[in-house]
Amino acid sequence: MKNDDDLIPTRQSLLSRLKDQSDNESWKVFFDTYWSLIYNAAIKAGLTDAEAQDAVQETVISVMKSMAEFKYKTTHGSFKSWLLQLTTWRIYDQFRKRQKDIQPPRNSSDTSTGTNIIEKIPDTAGQALEAVWDEEWEKNLMDAAIERVKRRVDSRQYQIFDLYTLKAWPVAKIARTLHVSAGQVYLAKHRIGSLIKKEIRGLRVKPI
Repeated sequence: MKNDDDLIPTRQSLLSRLKDQSDNESWKVFFDTYWSLIYNAAIKAGLTDAEAQDAVQETVISVMKSMAEFKYKTTHGSFKSWLLQLTTWRIYDQFRKRQKDIQPPRNSSDTSTGTNIIEKIPDTAGQALEAVWDEEWEKNLMDAAIERVKRRVDSRQYQIFDLYTLKAWPVAKIARTLHVSAGQVYLAKHRIGSLIKKEIRGLRVKPI
């Protein structure tokens, strides 16, 4: 089992590597960490599944294009706000595309003053998207931390943690099913839980 410190990658280093668009591994880490955040925010903003997937793809492309000029700031929330801005733009792009697809060209004699679909974008795609983003950000931090720890610890230890903490199995049932003692269940909960908390703290300080 690796040392606890190995579970938190050097985010400054990853940021530098992300500026190299040919560094596929760094981009994979970035995508794995943030795609669900972007997707869920897009869905809650009112996009369809297909539109949300396009928003994810276009947001990641925007990050790739902008990363070379992005100056990392240690101020809490700077990266979070920057990614929200890029995501919001891509969500609006999808609403504009929807408008273009469903509205036929107007006849020059058409004097209709119908409301543009952009003006009808759900509130969550405007100001309220920030609240949605905050909620999804916290959930994503937890999910990303759990996934990173899961990949690095003993599979049996993680299974015990998952059954007890995430699936809420009784200790006696876990002990009986996995042939372990109650003490081993509590120990796995403590160890894995501590690693996840540490990973979350790391993500809060340096999101990438």
